[in-house]
Amino acid sequence: MDNQFLAQTVLFRGSTPEQVNEMMKCFYAREKHFQKGEIILYMGDLVKDLGIVLSGSVTIERDDLLGNRSIFGHAGPGQIFAETYACVPGEPLMVNVVADQDSDILFLDIGRVLTTCQTTCSHHSQLIRNLLMASARKNLGLSERIMHTSPKSIRGRLISYFSAQAAKEGSRNFSIPFNRQQLADYLEVDRSALSAELSKMKKEGLLDFWKNQFALKTDTGEPSPNQKK
Repeated sequence: MDNQFLAQTVLFRGSTPEQVNEMMKCFYAREKHFQKGEIILYMGDLVKDLGIVLSGSVTIERDDLLGNRSIFGHAGPGQIFAETYACVPGEPLMVNVVADQDSDILFLDIGRVLTTCQTTCSHHSQLIRNLLMASARKNLGLSERIMHTSPKSIRGRLISYFSAQAAKEGSRNFSIPFNRQQLADYLEVDRSALSAELSKMKKEGLLDFWKNQFALKTDTGEPSPNQKK
């Protein structure tokens, strides 16, 4: 287990690798490998652990009775998932957590995480504050998704999502964590219609793209994804 890496994650920020190693013993830490496409947590599961992505990435998604898929989020290296459900005992998962690629996941017992040591060590208290901050940010992410799926047109949803990604990157050139199908599921639109709209926007000079790299067209002289290659 790479405690140096963990010390740089959102959850353990402010702790040294030595302090992380000390906490691992208290949190019943367990590391597990998942292959691409494997379901890590199933809808309906009762969970008591939060997960940290050590390598690879996962998506949080849900299939309805008709097989329609919606994607609610994505977690890459250093990010956490399932913490909200773990904090509410007896609340079944309403989503699946699926490995986007071969992934290593670290599971931590939420009860041990939320219970401070007898000595009330400062780094454990900092971890709880970090957990609260990370959960708050994810709630903002869910609110953001609602905003992106509010426009009635596919173009409106794309522009809303791309504008937010550009703002986060501080540049009109940015990458997204989704492939085309996942982006369609996230925005709750048909994949073929989404691809057609992207091509139309590209022809109109509104944007350029290469796989998951995008550039909103601007007169600042920034290179497009294709020019970067």
